[in-house]
Amino acid sequence: MPNAQPIDWIVFHALLLILLALEVLLLHKTTPESAPKRSYAATALWILGAAGFGAYVYLRLHPQLGQEFLAGYALEESLSIDNLFVFLLIFKSFRIVPDKQRRVLFFGILGAVVMRAGFIFAGVVILEKFDWVTYIFAVVLLIAAVRLVMPEDHVHPKKPKWQMWLEKRQPISLSQDSFTAVENGRRIPTVLALALVGIAFADFVFALDSIPAVLSITRHTFIAYTSNILAVMGLRSLFFVLTHALEKLAYLHFGLAAVLAFAAAKMLAAPWYEVTPLVSLVVIFAILAVTIVVSLILQRNCPETTA
Repeated sequence: MPNAQPIDWIVFHALLLILLALEVLLLHKTTPESAPKRSYAATALWILGAAGFGAYVYLRLHPQLGQEFLAGYALEESLSIDNLFVFLLIFKSFRIVPDKQRRVLFFGILGAVVMRAGFIFAGVVILEKFDWVTYIFAVVLLIAAVRLVMPEDHVHPKKPKWQMWLEKRQPISLSQDSFTAVENGRRIPTVLALALVGIAFADFVFALDSIPAVLSITRHTFIAYTSNILAVMGLRSLFFVLTHALEKLAYLHFGLAAVLAFAAAKMLAAPWYEVTPLVSLVVIFAILAVTIVVSLILQRNCPETTA
């Protein structure tokens, strides 16, 4: 497969900046009434941008790489939903008001982009040198899939141990004006800073699952990087879309577990059977579509399950 040229990297990062600027314009000074519609529009913007870049890869680099990009993007976007569920719990835990959540997400996602880029480049190098690491990645994905089907983790979230440890040793300001505040002549972290740390740590944990997952789709560094980063950059808008839909998707985590299990099976079967990117894309969409439809039907028939 052809390697990406410098111009391809420039085009991708230029696209990121354009999409980010348009998102800022859409979400700037939103009201509670306009926030849902603008979040939907911003999410659609990121998805259209990803589709357009997939077409660019398909036409300029190679058709198979275009398929790998779209499959990798669909996989990472679907797995990001579980990240957002945890982000929502973090905001509820620290009682972060909606107006301040965007700021925390902005810096948290920027940090996630840098971290995941390092993970991807390291992961590709490791897999190229040590094929047996594939099996370790597959086991990691299977463990993540099992963890997702345990409803206790979602229904009864516990306060993180690091938060309890920090609260015993460091005064925390309840101010949400900045990440630090001066109280009694001393600068101390605020709940916004704790929420940012929580989101950064949560994304680190999820990256341990999602990076092996995208590497089950492609070993091409450029494709793995661009598909993952585009999915992560769209998280801020997607978060506010899903906050309105999560209550109706009570069984979505089963679909995400199935997606992870599929990625693990794909890695394990690779020496004997190759699953094409197009098949991967169809399977991912089919799993999520079935899960969403089932969730909506059961929620309509048994509304008390989401109470």
